[in-house]
Amino acid sequence: QVDLVESGGGLVQAGGSLRLSCAASGRTFGTYTTTWFRQAPGKDRESVVSINRGGTSTYYSDAVKGRFTIAKDSAKNTVYLYMNSLKPEDTAVYFCAAGLPTPLGRVEYISWGRGTQVTVSS
Repeated sequence: QVDLVESGGGLVQAGGSLRLSCAASGRTFGTYTTTWFRQAPGKDRESVVSINRGGTSTYYSDAVKGRFTIAKDSAKNTVYLYMNSLKPEDTAVYFCAAGLPTPLGRVEYISWGRGTQVTVSS
Protein backbone atom coordinates (compact mmCIF):
# COMPACT_ATOMS: atom_id res chain seq x y z
CA GLN A 1 0.00 0.00 0.00
CA VAL A 2 1.27 3.44 -0.87
CA ASP A 3 -0.41 6.79 -0.31
CA LEU A 4 0.33 9.64 -2.70
CA VAL A 5 0.02 13.38 -2.18
CA GLU A 6 0.59 15.91 -4.95
CA SER A 7 1.59 19.52 -4.44
CA GLY A 8 3.03 22.43 -6.35
CA GLY A 9 0.16 23.40 -8.62
CA GLY A 10 -0.90 26.96 -9.13
CA LEU A 11 -1.53 29.78 -11.57
CA VAL A 12 1.25 30.70 -13.98
CA GLN A 13 1.51 32.75 -17.15
CA ALA A 14 2.16 31.11 -20.50
CA GLY A 15 5.86 30.44 -20.92
CA GLY A 16 6.36 30.02 -17.19
CA SER A 17 7.40 27.03 -15.13
CA LEU A 18 6.13 24.95 -12.25
CA ARG A 19 7.42 21.98 -10.29
CA LEU A 20 4.90 19.42 -9.11
CA SER A 21 5.73 16.98 -6.34
CA CYS A 22 4.26 13.57 -5.61
CA ALA A 23 5.20 12.39 -2.13
CA ALA A 24 4.71 8.77 -1.19
CA SER A 25 4.13 7.26 2.23
CA GLY A 26 4.14 3.56 2.89
CA ARG A 27 6.07 1.68 0.27
CA THR A 28 8.80 3.38 -1.70
CA PHE A 29 8.56 4.50 -5.30
CA GLY A 30 11.20 1.92 -6.09
CA THR A 31 8.42 -0.64 -6.00
CA TYR A 32 6.23 1.06 -8.60
CA THR A 33 6.01 2.60 -12.00
CA THR A 34 4.96 6.19 -11.40
CA THR A 35 2.93 8.19 -13.88
CA TRP A 36 1.66 11.75 -13.98
CA PHE A 37 -1.79 12.05 -15.55
CA ARG A 38 -3.81 15.16 -16.22
CA GLN A 39 -7.44 15.89 -16.83
CA ALA A 40 -8.73 19.13 -18.29
CA PRO A 41 -12.40 20.17 -17.95
CA GLY A 42 -14.56 18.23 -20.37
CA LYS A 43 -11.69 16.03 -21.52
CA ASP A 44 -10.57 12.51 -20.79
CA ARG A 45 -7.71 11.84 -18.42
CA GLU A 46 -4.45 11.45 -20.27
CA SER A 47 -1.05 10.06 -19.42
CA VAL A 48 1.59 12.77 -19.48
CA VAL A 49 4.85 11.26 -18.29
CA SER A 50 5.94 8.04 -16.66
CA ILE A 51 9.04 6.63 -14.97
CA ASN A 52 9.75 2.99 -14.28
CA ARG A 53 10.57 1.46 -10.92
CA GLY A 54 14.29 1.70 -11.32
CA GLY A 55 14.18 5.21 -12.72
CA THR A 56 15.98 4.02 -15.83
CA SER A 57 13.20 4.46 -18.37
CA THR A 58 10.80 7.31 -18.99
CA TYR A 59 7.90 8.00 -21.30
CA TYR A 60 6.68 11.43 -22.38
CA SER A 61 3.55 12.17 -24.34
CA ASP A 62 4.05 14.12 -27.55
CA ALA A 63 2.17 17.04 -26.02
CA VAL A 64 4.83 17.62 -23.36
CA LYS A 65 8.00 16.13 -24.84
CA GLY A 66 10.85 18.60 -24.60
CA ARG A 67 9.05 20.77 -22.05
CA PHE A 68 8.36 18.48 -19.07
CA THR A 69 10.82 16.36 -17.12
CA ILE A 70 10.15 13.67 -14.55
CA ALA A 71 12.63 12.95 -11.79
CA LYS A 72 12.70 10.64 -8.82
CA ASP A 73 14.31 11.41 -5.44
CA SER A 74 14.55 8.08 -3.67
CA ALA A 75 15.87 9.63 -0.44
CA LYS A 76 12.73 11.76 -0.15
CA ASN A 77 10.44 9.11 -1.69
CA THR A 78 9.16 11.81 -4.02
CA VAL A 79 8.66 12.07 -7.75
CA TYR A 80 8.83 15.48 -9.35
CA LEU A 81 7.37 16.85 -12.56
CA TYR A 82 9.27 19.84 -13.87
CA MET A 83 7.10 21.77 -16.30
CA ASN A 84 8.65 24.45 -18.49
CA SER A 85 7.36 26.58 -21.36
CA LEU A 86 3.83 26.09 -20.10
CA LYS A 87 0.93 26.65 -22.46
CA PRO A 88 -2.74 27.40 -21.76
CA GLU A 89 -3.57 23.92 -23.05
CA ASP A 90 -1.55 22.47 -20.17
CA THR A 91 -4.27 23.69 -17.80
CA ALA A 92 -5.63 20.66 -15.97
CA VAL A 93 -5.73 18.79 -12.70
CA TYR A 94 -2.54 16.76 -12.46
CA PHE A 95 -2.56 13.41 -10.70
CA CYS A 96 0.23 11.05 -9.85
CA ALA A 97 -0.34 7.32 -9.74
CA ALA A 98 1.70 4.31 -8.71
CA GLY A 99 1.35 1.03 -10.51
CA LEU A 100 2.75 -2.41 -11.11
CA PRO A 101 3.53 -4.03 -14.46
CA THR A 102 1.24 -6.78 -15.67
CA PRO A 103 2.26 -9.91 -17.61
CA LEU A 104 0.87 -8.29 -20.76
CA GLY A 105 3.26 -5.39 -20.47
CA ARG A 106 0.78 -2.83 -19.23
CA VAL A 107 0.64 -1.07 -15.86
CA GLU A 108 -2.06 -1.62 -13.30
CA TYR A 109 -2.39 1.49 -11.15
CA ILE A 110 -3.12 0.73 -7.53
CA SER A 111 -2.82 4.11 -5.89
CA TRP A 112 -3.77 7.63 -6.95
CA GLY A 113 -3.26 11.02 -5.43
CA ARG A 114 -6.06 13.58 -5.21
CA GLY A 115 -4.54 15.88 -7.75
CA THR A 116 -3.24 19.43 -7.94
CA GLN A 117 -4.62 22.16 -10.17
CA VAL A 118 -2.39 23.78 -12.77
CA THR A 119 -3.75 26.83 -14.55
CA VAL A 120 -1.81 28.54 -17.33
CA SER A 121 -3.03 31.96 -18.38
CA SER A 122 -2.47 33.37 -21.85
